[in-house]
Amino acid sequence: MPAKIIDWGTKERVLTESVSVLQGAMFGSYPSGNSVVVRGRAETVIIDPSVTVVAEGGAPVRVDAVINSHAHEDHLPGNGLFTDARVHIHEDDLAGARSLDGLLDVFGFDATTRAEQAVSFVEELHYAPRPDAEGFTDGHVFDLGGMSVTAMHLPGHTRGHSGFHIDGGVFFLSDIDLTGFGPYYGDVWSDLEQFEKSLHVVRDVEAEFYVTFHQRGVIEGRASFLELLDKFHAVIGRRHEEMLVFLAEPHSLDEMAARRFVYRPHVDIPFVHTVERRTADLHVARMLHRGEAVEVEPGLFKTV
Repeated sequence: MPAKIIDWGTKERVLTESVSVLQGAMFGSYPSGNSVVVRGRAETVIIDPSVTVVAEGGAPVRVDAVINSHAHEDHLPGNGLFTDARVHIHEDDLAGARSLDGLLDVFGFDATTRAEQAVSFVEELHYAPRPDAEGFTDGHVFDLGGMSVTAMHLPGHTRGHSGFHIDGGVFFLSDIDLTGFGPYYGDVWSDLEQFEKSLHVVRDVEAEFYVTFHQRGVIEGRASFLELLDKFHAVIGRRHEEMLVFLAEPHSLDEMAARRFVYRPHVDIPFVHTVERRTADLHVARMLHRGEAVEVEPGLFKTV
């Protein structure tokens, strides 16, 4: 993008001399989010340029590279805005940055929903393919000149979901977002077991500032972070217990999806059933592995 300086005013929260958060609309609620800018002597990067960044016309400084934490539509809007910048994403999610079909494959939509979301991703979330996107792996260091950003692979939300250690005591958690909604693992590229492992791994991260892409934004101090992390993690257990109670009588995955264990009944979005069914599938697999439930007949499950 041009070297135009944009006045973000009160929307930019400065954490250190080199790191700031570009706060998304409505505290970074979906479809927006909180993007992170890291300035080094040689280069400046933006992590997860949101729809708000696009609406504002860019970042407060020239951007040399975009880093995507993972391949979800709300984390990629600025990829097409910063056309002169390199794009980096974990190699396991690379397909989602390179093409629209690759991004849609992440979710597991049925044909109708896939077509609807393709239009929404492009028209509302400004998706633009970046076939030049480059993949990174766990532990990769982005050297910006006197500042570095180090990738930590935290899969489960997607296959390539990653957080980032940023010099100066900042850690970007991306969609380990510590909201009351709880962990999201409702796509075909999501994995419950991996998500829980990532939650255990991230507990050991020492930082002064923890930054989430949605809502929470900036959390100051490890004590506050751990309190929120525990509450966030506990949502998985609550969902599991509710499903066990529901399966006191035999039910199918579609019936579990219709009951809703993730979204509230009033939520009306095209992919609710897909997310609910995938989430139920993962929990039932856990129940069967633990001996908590059995398949009483093909496609019907009941607790024991």
